[in-house]
Amino acid sequence: MDKLGVSKEEVLFISPSDHIISPDDRFVEYIKKAEELAKKGYIVTFGINPTKPETGYGYIEASTNNKINSAYKVKQFHEKPDLETAQKYIYSGRFYWNSGMFAFSIKTILEEFRKHIPEIYNQIETKTFEEVIMNFDDMPDISIDYAVMEKTNKAVVLPMNITWSDVGSWDSIYEVLEKDENQNVKIGNVLDVNTKGTLIFGNKRLISTIGLEDLIIVETDDVLLIAKKGEGQKVKEIVNKLKENEKTKSLTEVHTTVYRPWGSYTELEKGERYRIKRITVKPGEALSLQMHYHRSEHWVVIKGTAKVILEDETGELKEYFVHENESIYVPKSTKHRLINPGKIPLEIIEVQVGEYVEEYDIIRFEDIYNR
Repeated sequence: MDKLGVSKEEVLFISPSDHIISPDDRFVEYIKKAEELAKKGYIVTFGINPTKPETGYGYIEASTNNKINSAYKVKQFHEKPDLETAQKYIYSGRFYWNSGMFAFSIKTILEEFRKHIPEIYNQIETKTFEEVIMNFDDMPDISIDYAVMEKTNKAVVLPMNITWSDVGSWDSIYEVLEKDENQNVKIGNVLDVNTKGTLIFGNKRLISTIGLEDLIIVETDDVLLIAKKGEGQKVKEIVNKLKENEKTKSLTEVHTTVYRPWGSYTELEKGERYRIKRITVKPGEALSLQMHYHRSEHWVVIKGTAKVILEDETGELKEYFVHENESIYVPKSTKHRLINPGKIPLEIIEVQVGEYVEEYDIIRFEDIYNR
């Protein structure tokens, strides 16, 4: 409120980013209805009329004899069910898919925070916007469902008869993407023979399939997933098993491509005392002025022009311009910074060598992103 200058009567709409909704105009009408309810002090959750007994979504049970305008009072929230339970939900007519979208006024949600989770309320009320953002790690690790929605008496569910998918699994991705004459979804370099009803998501390699039906095949830089269609939600079980194994734990912690405010980097190869990355820096952006105690770095420019700030033997920072097919060496314990002064993305190959080549070996001295 102190940042935008709005009153506590202002209505907020909270929505995930990973879903598909259509048609847009009908969805907007539902949002307007939710705004009217929120102004009356209700916390509105958006329920999707289920089209099948889906086991990958949570459900909202409506109190159908307690209607408020176009909505119903929420009787109970339910976790993702098994197939038999999901079928019972569908037949009852009282259950809706939980879309994870909410509408409420600032005043109402603050009152509910104060009643049900004062740890959050106290942080918000005693700190400025900037302080809340800077200390966000101190917030309780809890979803709004558990913190408020399952405890409040102000929750209502607004049923929506629209096309909706949260695209939260490979099965749901298959459902929303265009299919060929054999009901296959093919992305990447794919050669299929006698294959039907299958999602094939390629990356760098040619994927060939023969005589397959109703499968999910997904290739990434570091993992190949093959699963029966309908079992996509169980990917979480694989992730948990990877976390339990020290040899595979790192696969769940760091993606091969990592995005940063200045651009991104992709890990190409990693060994016991070396690591190779492809780094992309957006035009006009810069990495922090930094230093590493345990590794040296060798940068080779493959596209664009790099401006490199490098500390010399006397401790003075000097500027160097490195062009395509040129390189520069960054010794251990030496301050350095990579900048893209040009108009096109800068791409370099970075070779790290040392006794420790993880991301934690970094000392920042200056950073325009305040990290």
